[in-house]
Amino acid sequence: MLLRQIQSVDLRPTTTAHLAQTMSLLELSALELHEKIEAELSSNPALELIEGRFCPTCQRPLIDTLHCPICSRPINLQNEEPIVFISPREAINIYSSVDEEQETSFEETSVECEDLPIYVLRQIASELEEDERPIAAHILTSLDKDGLLRTPLIEIALYHHVPLNKVENVQKIIQYADPIGVGSSDPKQALLVQLDTLSQTRSLPPLVKRAIEEGWDLLLRHQYAELAKQLGVPATKIKEIANFIRQNLNPYPARTYWGEVHQPTLPYREAYYNPDVIISLLNDDENAPLVVEIIFPMEGKLRVNPLFREGLREAPPEKLEQWQTDLERATLLVKCIQQRNQAIVRLMQILVKRQRDFILKGDAYLYPLTRASLAQELEVHESTISRAVSGKTAQLPSGKIIPLSKFFDRSLHIRTELQAIIANESQPFTDMEIVEILKARGFNVARRTVAKYRAMEGILPAHVRSKIKSQKLAAPFA
Repeated sequence: MLLRQIQSVDLRPTTTAHLAQTMSLLELSALELHEKIEAELSSNPALELIEGRFCPTCQRPLIDTLHCPICSRPINLQNEEPIVFISPREAINIYSSVDEEQETSFEETSVECEDLPIYVLRQIASELEEDERPIAAHILTSLDKDGLLRTPLIEIALYHHVPLNKVENVQKIIQYADPIGVGSSDPKQALLVQLDTLSQTRSLPPLVKRAIEEGWDLLLRHQYAELAKQLGVPATKIKEIANFIRQNLNPYPARTYWGEVHQPTLPYREAYYNPDVIISLLNDDENAPLVVEIIFPMEGKLRVNPLFREGLREAPPEKLEQWQTDLERATLLVKCIQQRNQAIVRLMQILVKRQRDFILKGDAYLYPLTRASLAQELEVHESTISRAVSGKTAQLPSGKIIPLSKFFDRSLHIRTELQAIIANESQPFTDMEIVEILKARGFNVARRTVAKYRAMEGILPAHVRSKIKSQKLAAPFA
């Protein structure tokens, strides 16, 4: 119910302060939430924190137990259903994927976020001829905030004194990099590129390509009846097409999830501390349910000060308005924190259930899951899922801490398989040979997709790997 209420932020034009604050709190990590509460406690006399250990959900005092025996009680012992609850923890065990015995600088462990032009150029560099690189750089540095190229291609061709088709070829190479559709001249073209890529791995609804090509303006205006008449199909078919587009395509590529911001693209050594979620196995039994502990970063009970509420009746006239505002702010914060906690519990219940194999067995077992599909299941807007995941981390049963966004890295299992293929090759495989190997293992991807994933993992093309290998073999005889 809570997530459905949050969804209404996107449906109602008049957003209430309650829902607006819940959405803002949903984005905060445990550490950020702690700072938010501390700031409110120091500035608002109507808010108080009762010392001691209390369950953040039911407010029961926790005297001799680490977790609330009521809220952390399993509904059933089937391993498909995780046990999810809010836990009051200020002191969190610190783990890291970096070897603690080694001296590691901040620069080595921090994540550097690339901008979009560099991120795309790194993927396509091996596919460009020498004279195409300046054209690619021109296109990429001309992208708008949506990842679209608004500069006419003919202008770029005239600037570089090259035929128009040469610029078009470079644009096409860029469009099939990650994020798919980047560098397109308009949203419709971006959708068609994404549709082409999607068609290589799954079947598409009939007429979806034609609906975009011939009825894009009608789709934008939700004029489904007019488009149905134009294409000679029932309006329900057009609604299905519109729903498919909404769930699988993005007319503004730069607004989707790419690069270091949303998914790891370089083999860097991750270092995360103080996780927002701790995942473990009940009784360390691999056949038991997963236990999901969502950190609430304060042990006390946060509440509206009852003495302040009573004192409001005798407030001096000049203080009455300010005190009333303080009381409303305190009441709103307490309610919104409760809603935030409930929303994250609901999200983690489904997310951990879907990704159990990934959590226990590793990257190769990641279930391809999108924010859009999860949002549909929870009946919320995709942005609600994005806010709930943003900036948060989870500690796995192995002790490794990962960003929650990794649960939505749809290509991770394929990239993991690709890494294994490269690691075990006796002679460097070409991208087409890798396509065939992946196909035999149940992964149907295109050659350009293999090239993209290879670039994302920092793996060089076959001819370069072959050259390096030859040099290494020749080195002992030099």
